[in-house]
Amino acid sequence: MTIFLPDPDFEALRLELARLRAARGWTYDELAARSGLARRTLIEIEQGRTIGTLKTWHALAHALSTPLDQLFGTLCGDHESPGQGGDSRSTQAT
Repeated sequence: MTIFLPDPDFEALRLELARLRAARGWTYDELAARSGLARRTLIEIEQGRTIGTLKTWHALAHALSTPLDQLFGTLCGDHESPGQGGDSRSTQAT
């Protein structure tokens, strides 16, 4: 049996980054200074030209004071997150 996993919603992730940055009133330069990332990297992520690495997103989460799991939760915005559904294979004590 082949299991097809849902695609991550990278568009939602980049939009969440833009939303968090804008909510703080930060420019790309401000976020770059706080995260230690290049301004160009931030622009490319927000414009969807690159996804970024886990290390990049870790730096962004810290700079934005946002838990990484909350930030990455947006990847499952168009489908159910793992562990939240009715997995019929779960076992119960009897």
